[in-house]
Amino acid sequence: MKFYIVDDDPSVPMILQRILEQNPHNDVVGTATDAKIALADLMLNDVDIVLVDLLMPVVSGIDLVKQLKAAKPNLTFVMISQVRDSDLRAEAYQAGIEFFIDKPINLIEVKTVIQKVVQNIQMAAKLSNIQALVGSGVTNSDPAVNEHAAEKEKILSILRYLGITSESGSSDILSVCQLMIDQNIGFKQIDFNQAFAIDDHEKKILFQRIRRAIKAGLSNLANLTLDDHGDEILVEYANSLYEYKNVRNEMAYHQGKRTTGGKVSLQHFFDGLTQEI
Repeated sequence: MKFYIVDDDPSVPMILQRILEQNPHNDVVGTATDAKIALADLMLNDVDIVLVDLLMPVVSGIDLVKQLKAAKPNLTFVMISQVRDSDLRAEAYQAGIEFFIDKPINLIEVKTVIQKVVQNIQMAAKLSNIQALVGSGVTNSDPAVNEHAAEKEKILSILRYLGITSESGSSDILSVCQLMIDQNIGFKQIDFNQAFAIDDHEKKILFQRIRRAIKAGLSNLANLTLDDHGDEILVEYANSLYEYKNVRNEMAYHQGKRTTGGKVSLQHFFDGLTQEI
């Protein structure tokens, strides 16, 4: 993986680079202590993961993430911060970061977070490969393999319909659905800590990432419904994934008739999605 590190404290990129490059598969291709320099570098360079400080002069880490996300949506971001303010952290997640690394830098935390981020990127790559294979019409002689691929393609087709396959949480949605299908269980029966080998903090981050993707799907579905009220597929997904009242509230929000949009329920979404399969 190719990394870029941005922090106005020059010692932080040095420490992080040493930790990251202990793994021979990691390569820190650049560092910066100024967000504007980082922005210029990252627009030109091929990078997988950006580690960025939350609080920086002139351009904050959140603003840098927003600008880069708009130009390079496939970039993955990890935020570095000693700030524990929940509102600021929520804003960072909304901007598109995947995880936080707290200051002072802890070697074990850095390695754990980066491992999770790399796993998410690899899962997203597998998701893209599945899309390509199914799209090319490749078949397998093993019925179980074909059934597995068919299930994933059905999930992907729904996520594509909702317009959220580019969301970072889409690979997580696929993983959770596959677990539910393989074990024939509902969403509430999943032991996320055991199934995904994560602690409660990581579980919260996972849910935030998934919720962000599902909320984007609700917004897209509401816009589609505004354009075509009578589409049967729209109505079916509105009911099975979100409950139609939430889609209606989201539509009213987009029309300026409400100050808040519809709500999303992870349990309702996942149980409805697996039922569609």
